[in-house]
Amino acid sequence: MNDVLLAGWARLRSVLPARADLAAFGRHPRRDLLAGLTVAIVALPLALGFGISSGLGAEAGLATAVVAGALAAVFGGSALQVSGPTGAMTVVLVPITHTYGPTGVLTVGVMAGLILLGLSLARAGRFMTLVPAPVVEGFTLGIACVIGLQQVPAALGVPTPEGDKVPAVAWQAVLDFVARPNWAALAVAGAVAAVMLVGARWRPTVPFSLLAVAAATIVAELVSLPVDRIGNLPAGLPAPSLAFLDVSALGSLIAPAIAVAALAALESLLSAAVADGMSVNHKHDPDKELFGQGLANLFAPLFGGVPATGAIARTAVNVRAGATSRLASLAHAAILGVIVFTAADLVGRIPLAALAGVLLATAVRMVEVGSVRAMLRSTRSDALVLALTAIATLALDLVAAVIIGLIVAGALALRAIARNVRLDHVPLHPDLPGDHDEEERALLAEHIVAYRLDGPLFFAAAHRFLLELSEVSDVSVVILRMSRVTTIDASGALVLGDAITRLERRGVTVLVSGIRDGHHKPLRALGVIARLDEAGRVFASTPEAIAAARRLLSEAGILPAGRSATTEPVSAGRPSEPAAPVGAARSNEPAGAGSPGEPAEPTGPAPNAG
Repeated sequence: MNDVLLAGWARLRSVLPARADLAAFGRHPRRDLLAGLTVAIVALPLALGFGISSGLGAEAGLATAVVAGALAAVFGGSALQVSGPTGAMTVVLVPITHTYGPTGVLTVGVMAGLILLGLSLARAGRFMTLVPAPVVEGFTLGIACVIGLQQVPAALGVPTPEGDKVPAVAWQAVLDFVARPNWAALAVAGAVAAVMLVGARWRPTVPFSLLAVAAATIVAELVSLPVDRIGNLPAGLPAPSLAFLDVSALGSLIAPAIAVAALAALESLLSAAVADGMSVNHKHDPDKELFGQGLANLFAPLFGGVPATGAIARTAVNVRAGATSRLASLAHAAILGVIVFTAADLVGRIPLAALAGVLLATAVRMVEVGSVRAMLRSTRSDALVLALTAIATLALDLVAAVIIGLIVAGALALRAIARNVRLDHVPLHPDLPGDHDEEERALLAEHIVAYRLDGPLFFAAAHRFLLELSEVSDVSVVILRMSRVTTIDASGALVLGDAITRLERRGVTVLVSGIRDGHHKPLRALGVIARLDEAGRVFASTPEAIAAARRLLSEAGILPAGRSATTEPVSAGRPSEPAAPVGAARSNEPAGAGSPGEPAEPTGPAPNAG
């Protein structure tokens, strides 16, 4: 029991902040504080917009940015990551809000936080690196489309129609706008988005989002534009409370909580990886990052906040602003907290259409057109995975889209790997050394056939292998050369055994050579080569198998009696050993001494010399 407790404590300590993490706060405080201020200016309109889009209001977005941003900054695994409400998370939260209401969203946040903590302690962070690039690109493209469509009602100045399918809601909003146009809201949203997009190209370091929102608010106030505003905001964070928690509803919220936790883990680790790529010597700890995001999502709902993730755009701003430690992201959260306490009335006058313009521009900037175009042009498989993931994100939900993308990518990868398995017929060399006459060489070529298995022999390729090998006919001996088999699983081993059995039923003697050390276990466990091993038909190298095949032909009277035995050595390492059979040349094999394009057969008795 004590050992278990000690192991658990050691695992917990491994994900807690180290002394070096805290010591880094004092290295470049001025640079970090300036970076934090810059990020806070960028984050303010985003936090307000995403809070409103989630259905819980602007105050929920601010609470998330302050509480989750601070906790993830201190306990996360990246010194440069900035966390808070994000567009991707908003996409997942909208249907949860529609189905379970605000209390359901807060409960899901707490449950997702616990799941993330469990993933951290289980060291699951490293598995997030296995997500293929086309899935990530398709995921990002789909999110950008959903975020843009979510802003259509606010940008057009119409009430948000009922429904949880974003394309349908956006279309209904367009119809409502056509019936009752609100040109003021459309002008505000369009102007803010245009200023952000053009300004980002002109002066990337200037926070045009905040400037555009401030200008739109001033104009709306001066000329009394008929546009909806954020409304009253509480001057401060609410006291922490679990009053929203309904124990009886936990069972129905498990699936949404898993979806939120999966998205938080995926987006946070992707964002941390982006920060690593933008910095010089920084490297994040994925398990610590999951731990920090778990704490952030566990405590943010207690203050009325929505689930949070690492934010790629804000993290990129933080790195570009010169951040060197966690102090920058912590300062960003503190500055937003000051705004909540001191400027709630001013923030409440911001037009909703202005925030919609910010998020529309954000959605456009999320899409790296060059990267998407390159991915679509790379291979058909990559293009298919990217397109399916993007469409599923738009039509279904983000977690389902990632799962579909992973399944399709995995199936296509298995298909590509399975195509690499080769069964090459390797005929005997016409100029074998020794005193064989033309008639004997013809007999050898007629009765002995060697096949080289090349690549992985596993479930995805086994059936095709069985069909190809079972078609062998009109020979006396088949030699299976297995030194180039890279992988073999139970399915592959069973199919190999089935093929051997079918050949033997037709009177063909099967010899096996060059089995790799790691492949003996599945073959023996499934009884595939036990009978051949007992009969002396399993050889370390192909030359030994060829010598044995010649002896069999001599004993059967096909070769002249005694000639093969006297002229062909059994050991593969003696000078009189015949040249190994060679096969069809392959473009990816180096040229060797056997024949053009084919490497020479190893001449030593090593186990892998098949």
